[in-house]
Amino acid sequence: MGSNKKHTARQLRILSTTENLELARRFVADSARQHGFDQDDIDKITVAVDEACTNIIKHAYKKAPNREIDIEVRVEGPQRSPRKFMVIIEDHGAPFDPTTYHAPDLQKYFKEYRVGGLGIFLMNKLMDEVEYTAGPGKSNQIRLVKYLPS
Repeated sequence: MGSNKKHTARQLRILSTTENLELARRFVADSARQHGFDQDDIDKITVAVDEACTNIIKHAYKKAPNREIDIEVRVEGPQRSPRKFMVIIEDHGAPFDPTTYHAPDLQKYFKEYRVGGLGIFLMNKLMDEVEYTAGPGKSNQIRLVKYLPS
């Protein structure tokens, strides 16, 4: 039996330093470009990945510089729409409990001139789907999805 799903994947492993974020951004931007995204969508995907990796570095790994972050880009879906460009980011740090997340009050945020704290908000706004999974003794995974252009 034939499958109507097509899978292509690329992988990158970086160490958990902010200097390596450029490698992650370039890797994802190049992959998105190869799959036909315009510059606006490439920028959205890149910002979302940067935010996810920054959260891992700061929160999951508490800025420890020699921990690994695995990034996989995969395209899935039927030959017809919607095909999904997925970026799966995996770490082995402290898990995040998504039930504790509350969308920020942006008026208050900007009024107080705050810095940081918008990563999850941005990921959700910039991507079509965002899913986080973690479990005891397992890795943490964030799956960022952007639907491929028709």
